[in-house]
Amino acid sequence: MMVENDSPYTVRLEMFEGPLDLLLHLIQKNELDITNIPIALITEQYLEYLQLMKDLNLDIAGEYLLMASTLLHVKSRMLLPASTEEEEETGEDPRAELIRRLLEYQKYKNAAGELQRRPMLDRDVFLRLISAESEEKEEEKVEATLFELLEAFREVLKRVKPEVFHEVILERMTVEEKVQEILSLLQKEKRSLAFHRLFPEEASRRMIVITFLAILELVKMKLVRIFQASPFETIRLSPV
Repeated sequence: MMVENDSPYTVRLEMFEGPLDLLLHLIQKNELDITNIPIALITEQYLEYLQLMKDLNLDIAGEYLLMASTLLHVKSRMLLPASTEEEEETGEDPRAELIRRLLEYQKYKNAAGELQRRPMLDRDVFLRLISAESEEKEEEKVEATLFELLEAFREVLKRVKPEVFHEVILERMTVEEKVQEILSLLQKEKRSLAFHRLFPEEASRRMIVITFLAILELVKMKLVRIFQASPFETIRLSPV
């Protein structure tokens, strides 16, 4: 899926997840067994995400490209018939090293998540300054990832109507201006805002791309949080 984006604007991804996170996301999304990965399917979807990130002018770290080459190498090894001698000597699945890395990474990620959920002094432990009656019930929040944002963005693009080319409309809005517009909209909302509400049906493909880049920039600047009520549910934004 190609995204028309002639803007030189680039969003750097230092604060986002790496390629192992993307692989785990694809495994969870497809409800796959991590110890028996269908490497052809995962490689195809990984490359689709990589292409979408490139089309959006996202500054992709070299480790994403390295993982892409690793996946292609493993895929090619699985397509080639192994010699009887190799099977007798090793009998190792070409996916073994990748699976080992994923399992190890998942273990540390889960441990980090458990630590993050524990109450911490000066973060979750504080004096209540308002009464319980006047405080609104807080929304359930599961932090959304970059890849879940990309998935939601792909769904938005699927709904874009074919553009009418005989009518030329020049859209001068920049990413910076869209950032301010989203912040103003969030200030008017009492709670959070559903991701899809930022993408009206009549919006052009270019405006959709600008809006998505603005959301990424707001997350990078730590001005908004992206979350879900539960994994793979509707993504919502709220001001930090």
